[in-house]
Amino acid sequence: MTALGVVRWWRMARPREFDEEAVLSAAREAFWVGGYEGTSMDDLTAATGLGKGSLYGAFGTKHDVFSRVFDDYCRHIVTIVEGALDGPPETAMDRLATYLRGLARRTADDADRRGCLLAKGTAELANRDPVIAARASDTYIALEAVLARTLSQARRHGDLATVATVPALARTVLATMRGIEALGKAGASRQSLREVADTTIALLAPAQRRATART
Repeated sequence: MTALGVVRWWRMARPREFDEEAVLSAAREAFWVGGYEGTSMDDLTAATGLGKGSLYGAFGTKHDVFSRVFDDYCRHIVTIVEGALDGPPETAMDRLATYLRGLARRTADDADRRGCLLAKGTAELANRDPVIAARASDTYIALEAVLARTLSQARRHGDLATVATVPALARTVLATMRGIEALGKAGASRQSLREVADTTIALLAPAQRRATART
C-alpha cells in the first residue's frame, strides 16, 4: 500500500469525532444559501466547524459533499410527500388539497426565499453534471409516482372532474408544486400562492367536493 493509501485507510478506519448528520445539515444550509458555485470549501469548513483535511477525509471533494447533501434532501422530499398523501381513497383529494395549500403557506412564510434545494441544484448543475441530473430525474419520477397514486385513488372514488390521464395530471400537479416554489422565491404573496393551489384543486375536483376540500 502506498503512503497515500495508508493515510486514506487510517482516516476511514479511525472513529469519527463529529456528528455526521449535524455536519451534513450545516453543509446543506451553506449550499442552500450560496448555491453550488457560490459555496467554497472555506464556506463549508466555516459552516461545519471541520478543517479541510477532516472534511476531505470524511466526505471527499466539494462535489462529493454536495452530492451527498443533494441525495439526502431528495430522499427527504419524497418521504415528506409520501407521508402527506398517504391514506384511504375517500380522502385522497382532501389530502392533496391540504398538501398544496400547506406548500403555498410554507413557501410564502420563507422569509429568506431560499426555495427548494432540489430545484436550485437542478437549475444550477443538471445541464452539465450527469450525477445531479440523474438524481433530480429520479426524484421527480418518484414524486410523480406518489402523486399518481393519490390521483388514482381520487379517480376511483369519483373525486376527479377531468378526463385527463392520471400520469398527465400527476405531472401537472408536480409542475404546480415547482411553480409555487419558484413564484415564492421571486416574492409572490401568500394570497397569490394560495390562489394557485386553490385553482389547481378547483380544476381537479368536482364542484360538490370543492367546499369540503377547502381548509
